[in-house]
Amino acid sequence: MSDLFSDSEIDTIQENDLSRIGVSLPASLLNSFDKILKTRGYSSRSEGIRDAIRSYIRYYKWMGELTGERQGVITIVYDHHQRGLIAAITDIQHDYMGLIQASLHSHVSHTRCVEVLLVRGGVHEVKEVAERLMAQKGVETVKLTTIPLEG
Repeated sequence: MSDLFSDSEIDTIQENDLSRIGVSLPASLLNSFDKILKTRGYSSRSEGIRDAIRSYIRYYKWMGELTGERQGVITIVYDHHQRGLIAAITDIQHDYMGLIQASLHSHVSHTRCVEVLLVRGGVHEVKEVAERLMAQKGVETVKLTTIPLEG
């Protein structure tokens, strides 16, 4: 993790260090983001995106700092119409049968599902299953929450 910014560096990145990038987003995602920016009082999309990236970096660092045995929950929201996604999610769950204690599946809408996995095991495996799920095309969000096991 040494190639990542420290927490204080993340907060103090200077405006003169700016790089311009282009990002393609679905209109619905951009509209939702714009509503949040307006509600929270951001002065620009750029500032909102910088804030979101800072948050993402902190979460990534937090995941990298976890150690030991963990009990946790992985929440997945995905588009069940995405070709091959359900099979991929099922295959990943089968690859981690010793880690996944239980799962709960719910249909949110005609196209979206939410799945909750109860996991228990070594932090490396817990993070690995979450990251494999995140990498699947059609997965909207993956949220990992863990607690250490007490002796």
